[in-house]
Amino acid sequence: MSPPPPPPPSSLTKPHPTSLTDLIFSAFSLFVFYSSSPNFNPNPNPNRRRFFKFPIMPLTTTAVNKLSTTNRHHFATPQSLSDWLRPRLPSDSFAAWGTKPGTKNVHNLWLELADGETSLADSTPPVRTVEVVVVRVRGSGNRFLIESHQELSNGDVRNRSRPLSEKMKPGETVEQAVVRAVKEELGSIIENVESDVVRIVADSYTNKVEERVSVSYPGLPACYILHTVDAYVDGLPEGEFWTEEGDEYEGLGERCELAVSCKKHYWKWVDEGSVSSS
Repeated sequence: MSPPPPPPPSSLTKPHPTSLTDLIFSAFSLFVFYSSSPNFNPNPNPNRRRFFKFPIMPLTTTAVNKLSTTNRHHFATPQSLSDWLRPRLPSDSFAAWGTKPGTKNVHNLWLELADGETSLADSTPPVRTVEVVVVRVRGSGNRFLIESHQELSNGDVRNRSRPLSEKMKPGETVEQAVVRAVKEELGSIIENVESDVVRIVADSYTNKVEERVSVSYPGLPACYILHTVDAYVDGLPEGEFWTEEGDEYEGLGERCELAVSCKKHYWKWVDEGSVSSS
């Protein structure tokens, strides 16, 4: 009798799974293996992005109602806007626009509407709605930067006593608005203002809605949707300082000649208890 044939050689490769259960088990095993490895990092370069995505925080019912009832009017000229506003506002308040120290005029409001920064509700009086980014710039010793006052193009001085703030552009994210605000208002004292200069503090984002009569436009009620973050900005002086803002309405030609613009910003560091977001 001939001897029995030798057994087949064992395979050097792992057998392929023969069922859906085997496939699931194999995938789970690989995940556990790599996730338990000390070198496993789902984000190999965590410092690549200097900003943080903000959670979507619902606005109050008042803000939603304001936004839903606000109409974006189109006014061909500042004069057409003035004609529309005049019967809707107290005459003495409207007359103070651009004449009372620290106020703006109808040309400013027309430019805000043309740029999409502001909208007006079709009501009497109209309600001006604007989204604003507020940047609480942190410094050493738990101090925060505030703008004490502004010097305007007509020679007026407008008191501020609030953090860096800027009206948001249509479609602009909070991150983009923060960088633009720093560049426009602090850029003259910082070399090479880029996004790396600004570091937004994680989990510092808040929002709220404030309704009050506008200081810039007497008699005109305003709804401010405030998006606030804390941030560090490199290259700022330790003491009080001032900055110059470029042409606020650059590129708009004759449309902005009569508008009041900000020429200088004056800044100082204060304790956190002295900081207001409005």
